[in-house]
Amino acid sequence: MPTEPRPGEVWFADLGLVEKSRPVLVLAYPQPADARALVVVAPLTSQIRGLRGEVVLGKPPWLPKPSAVNVQGLASFDPGKLTRRLGVLLPVQFGAVKDSLRDLLGL
Repeated sequence: MPTEPRPGEVWFADLGLVEKSRPVLVLAYPQPADARALVVVAPLTSQIRGLRGEVVLGKPPWLPKPSAVNVQGLASFDPGKLTRRLGVLLPVQFGAVKDSLRDLLGL
């Protein structure tokens, strides 16, 4: 039985033919009072460059390669594009993503 995605979880997003389907980190999942019913995500990448906006995860057991969260690639889309849960970040990793977002956005 599928569960509602939660912040900190990594899901596979089927973005169709136009965009590359990929693992994404769920940052926010729509709630009934939200203005739009959109999930907010940051993509994962295996092209690690060591630049600002990347949070290196290493190689989680549920991913095929060492990866990083790219917080500069924020996106929002219909939650139905999330097809399967891959795993969940460790609290320290999700904390690093939040810190990177605050730094990037000047919060």
